[in-house]
Amino acid sequence: MNRIIGCLTLLAALLFSIGAVAQEKIVNPEISYAGTPRSGVIGGIAVSGVEGYEDYMLTGISGLTVGQKIELPGQEITEAVKRYWKHGLFSNVQIAADSIVGDKIYLHFYLALRPRVSTINYIGVKKSEREDLETKLGLLKGNQITPNMIDRAELLAKNYFDDKGYKNAEINIRQRDDVTAKNQVILDVEIDKKEKMKVRQIIIEGNKNLSDSKIKGGLFTKGAFTKTHEAGKLSTFLKSKKYTPERYKTDKQNLIDKYNELGYRDATIVEDSVWNVDDKHVSIYLKVDEGKKYYIRNITWVGNTVFSTDYLSRLLGMKKGDVYNQKFMHKRLSEDDDAVGNEYWNNGYLFYNLQPTEVNIVGDSIDLEMRIMEGNQAHISRVRINGNTRVYENVVRRELRTKPGDLFSKEALMRSAREMASMGHFDPEQINPDVRPNYEDGTVDINWDLVQKSNDQVEFSLGWGQTGVIGRIGLKLNNFSMANLFNKNKEHRGILPVGDGEVLSIGAQTNGTYYQSYNASYSTNWFGGKRPIQFTVGAYFSKQTDVSSNYYNSAYMNNYYNYLYGYGNSYNNYYENFYDPDKYVKLLGVSVGWGKRLRWPDDYFQLSVELAYQRYMLKNWQYFIVTNGNCNNLNLGITLSRVSTDNQLFPRRGSEFMASLTITPPWSAFDHKDYKNLAVNPESPTYTAEQQEKYRWVEYHKWKFRAKTYTALTNGQKCFVLMTRVEFGLLGSYNKYKKSPFETYYMGGDGMSGYSTGYAEETIGLRGYDNGSLTPYGYEGYAYDRFTLELRYPFLLGNTTIYGLGFLEAGNAWNDTKDFNPFDMKRSAGIGVRIFLPMVGLMGIDWAYGFDKVFGTRGGSQFHFILGQEF
Repeated sequence: MNRIIGCLTLLAALLFSIGAVAQEKIVNPEISYAGTPRSGVIGGIAVSGVEGYEDYMLTGISGLTVGQKIELPGQEITEAVKRYWKHGLFSNVQIAADSIVGDKIYLHFYLALRPRVSTINYIGVKKSEREDLETKLGLLKGNQITPNMIDRAELLAKNYFDDKGYKNAEINIRQRDDVTAKNQVILDVEIDKKEKMKVRQIIIEGNKNLSDSKIKGGLFTKGAFTKTHEAGKLSTFLKSKKYTPERYKTDKQNLIDKYNELGYRDATIVEDSVWNVDDKHVSIYLKVDEGKKYYIRNITWVGNTVFSTDYLSRLLGMKKGDVYNQKFMHKRLSEDDDAVGNEYWNNGYLFYNLQPTEVNIVGDSIDLEMRIMEGNQAHISRVRINGNTRVYENVVRRELRTKPGDLFSKEALMRSAREMASMGHFDPEQINPDVRPNYEDGTVDINWDLVQKSNDQVEFSLGWGQTGVIGRIGLKLNNFSMANLFNKNKEHRGILPVGDGEVLSIGAQTNGTYYQSYNASYSTNWFGGKRPIQFTVGAYFSKQTDVSSNYYNSAYMNNYYNYLYGYGNSYNNYYENFYDPDKYVKLLGVSVGWGKRLRWPDDYFQLSVELAYQRYMLKNWQYFIVTNGNCNNLNLGITLSRVSTDNQLFPRRGSEFMASLTITPPWSAFDHKDYKNLAVNPESPTYTAEQQEKYRWVEYHKWKFRAKTYTALTNGQKCFVLMTRVEFGLLGSYNKYKKSPFETYYMGGDGMSGYSTGYAEETIGLRGYDNGSLTPYGYEGYAYDRFTLELRYPFLLGNTTIYGLGFLEAGNAWNDTKDFNPFDMKRSAGIGVRIFLPMVGLMGIDWAYGFDKVFGTRGGSQFHFILGQEF
């Protein structure tokens, strides 16, 4: 028995010894890629070298897990290393085996994070270029940086300067350690732009039917090349000579399009090259194969049932024997307002499609087949308005010509966009309808994604002049709601009475004790809220006082004399020292107006009627034909207008037209007074009373016409626009002995009112001449005309709009309507800039030079400041 127990003990000891040998630990084992791989399972994973991350996140990137069977060396470890490099966060990745215990392998991941960017320096560029590069390169502070990111940024920077004409620009992005922060680097983006590349010479071969001048263009003529021009030539004096690959690529296509337009449908560029002539210039070589010129033989229409073949042929405007002008054909099929496509789209055929197909070519003649698929008419299913929180939705929807249930119409869609832009509550540059056809049910959804802008205006200004404090305060609410003012609108939201798109304007102005004015007006374009009926009402009051005679008899004359001859300052005695309350003119006025949108000749026309009353109250007022008494002006104004511009702030196309007639009752026709002999002798003791009697009721008939056109000379939002203006006005009388002393024209200068008395005249600007210089006291304007050519270009469009302009202007004014002569003009030219700020309105400055003499004085160099509406 004892012998058996001893044997068992010996056997147990032997097994324990064998197990101990089997579990022997191998530390830092040597892995040989030349030997046989060792198999095992992962017993554990350790990570080092990275701070700020949990171990499980870092080990998870490898795709390896504890208990997973692997080989050393083997594919599993290789794939894990690749995953770390692919992740992009790490600059160093190593995987080692710390130990092997039996079949368990304990791995250790040695990692190092890529550095983060602490600072980016742009060297060798302007501020605007730096801002562009910050947006385009994708280099951001705080991000980890990789070699791929640096290579990509250098390539994007190179492309950016290539597009700007710096073809030889050198870009180098250097990386250096930031000694103030651990594991962070500073990036220096070093840029040497070199010289901007221009085109030295354009060499063209193979062009027999299109001359070099028609390809390159002349000084005042446009060629096929619109963006690439030779430097150092008189013919390109006003054109850009910058070379960029994009510009050149565009002009190569323009050349082919020009050949196609002339009938050369097979024209191709068989070879071309661009090479550096020097550090500043490249030269271009093109060889073209023009092919033959083609003509139209037959045009047939297939698939048309809505419109007849004859009608579609008339719309197309091409016939047998015409040159095969592909550009003209595509314009007549889809681009022009009266194109074939628009006829279908305006009648609901949104799914219409037309494919012009060349079915036969015989010699130089082509047979065209217009293959039409008309489809069904599409009705509007849903109209969504997004982005509007300031104006009630019904106020926006009533301006739309695209309503659920209506037939789709492209013309109505464009008109709706114009009407919403004209409201002034949304950015007109971003009003683009999103049309979404529903092919399954044959309907269409229209989304209007609007961008709001503030168009209310606040004015507050203070100054100091000879009369003391000069100040003005004004408030114009363009989104007012009269219903909300009395809490009658069920949709009322917020404290201010806004939301209905009505206009409320109030203002006050003072020049100390010498001048005060107050005004208030209200208008709505949808009186009653159901129809486009305009209603306006307004009132104003002003008082202007004068100085006593002592000012002219002593201080004024002495100081003025000293000022002229250099003995003193003409402003030593201020007006307030000579204030005379017994010399004044007061003006009280009220008006009410009504207008209606017409349907004929089209619904751009509007007819307006206004009834107005003004009362002039004068006492010892020496600057006017009437010095004492009260004058009354009761008048009725009728205006026919048409506005079809596409944008309130910067119109590119469309026109404005206005013709008006303002009349008073012909008082002299039935009051039986002898106006010929009334108030003709100032020495008469009854002269003042006769003056009152003569002008107690003012009478006149006033005619005015104004037309403006806007034409975009180039394509795109930022384009050159030509504005033309023609206007004239006449102030006539029923009785030649009772000409109206009021409502005359005050012409010259900026048109902002200038030195006009303001209560008796209509201000007309003529840049290049002093304010009112064409109609001084004693030569009041009873007739005028004005003609303007103005070239505009926008620098910034949106809520804030800035554009520059250059202009030619001419006009004149006459003291007697019989002397009116539209060919007798005072001419001027100049440049200017306009800025529209949402809370301020329109501001601007013009420099103009007047070429002609007015009453013996040449207009000369003039600066004019614009604030508010331009006249």
